[in-house]
Amino acid sequence: MSEVSSRDLLERLIGFATVSRDSNLELIAFIRDYLAGLGVESELSYNLERTKANLFATIGPRDRGGVVLSGHTDVVPVEGQAWTVEPFRLTEREGRLYGRGTADMKGFIASVLAAVPAFLEQPLTLPVHLAFSYDEEVGCLGVRPMLAELEKRPHKPRLCLIGEPTELKPVLGHKGKLAMRCQIQGAACHSAYAPYGVNAIEYAARLIGKLGEIGADLARPERHDERFDPPFSTVQTGTIKGGRALNIVPAECEFDFEVRALPGFDAQQVADELQVYAEAELAPQMRRVQANTGISLRPLSAYPGLATPPDSEAARLLALICGSAEFGTVAFGTEGGLFDQAGIPTVVCGPGSMDQGHKPDEYVSLEQLAECDLMLRRLALYLRGEDRLL
Repeated sequence: MSEVSSRDLLERLIGFATVSRDSNLELIAFIRDYLAGLGVESELSYNLERTKANLFATIGPRDRGGVVLSGHTDVVPVEGQAWTVEPFRLTEREGRLYGRGTADMKGFIASVLAAVPAFLEQPLTLPVHLAFSYDEEVGCLGVRPMLAELEKRPHKPRLCLIGEPTELKPVLGHKGKLAMRCQIQGAACHSAYAPYGVNAIEYAARLIGKLGEIGADLARPERHDERFDPPFSTVQTGTIKGGRALNIVPAECEFDFEVRALPGFDAQQVADELQVYAEAELAPQMRRVQANTGISLRPLSAYPGLATPPDSEAARLLALICGSAEFGTVAFGTEGGLFDQAGIPTVVCGPGSMDQGHKPDEYVSLEQLAECDLMLRRLALYLRGEDRLL
């Protein structure tokens, strides 16, 4: 198979509409076949419904750890967004490549695939692993079983580079996330007799107010970490629904909230504090009116934060291949915390900017894509000899 440019590979990848709610199997099959044409075998691991798959492949020796190049294959929806180009067909305009996933994060995957011939040309002392996951956008779901399998292997990867869009600036940290759903079961009655009912919306409002108080406490200056923007853990309510008519006291209400937690802060503490408040303060008031009322919380998704030390092997490698040791952090989350939790030190660096991610007319510049290609070629050269890694 002749070499294919990252631009042309990105065009193929964008053509697969891998929104998280849909299958990614056609894209995974394309990558598997592309790698097979270069003599590289792939391992696929499926979700329970076998509608989605992760892909893992190794280039180089298999009797030692190596470097993982990681990316997610799913993208966010386009409905309700004012696109001026076809989101699932690559459009090139004034040095930019437009399409859903160009920045987040098929641009990086395209560069990785384009770099495979360069990795194959080198007598690698350490292997390169390609890890492409599903359902990152809905809670980093797909990578978890893949990591569970990696942990069983005798030679765990030594470090991981996740190519989320950072404008190719080296990133060592991001916040973790906990998403929760709070459900309030009240008691309905005619609004003329409101005191005889339990207004689920009003109790939801009190719970949301409590979350505001918790968030204000987390924002106190002594809890800041200036490496992050904003420099503190945050709490926010994102959705709420309840009620059927103005003249009916609402019996049900639910809302979703999230915690974006600094590394080292356990986001579950926020949910636990809200649960204590609900059980100690609110539930007794509700049950004095109607016994079969209450408040429940359940998790929707979670992933840990990332804080890789700047003097680590992973950080040194990233500085070498991207040409900068001015390490930073990002506000958005990645699968990096899960890799790190599995004992694989992780860094983040990729083409494009998250300022374009999740928006209409998402794009990555041709310049950024070319710079990512160069970064991966440098990685291929460094991995020729382990002594050059350090």
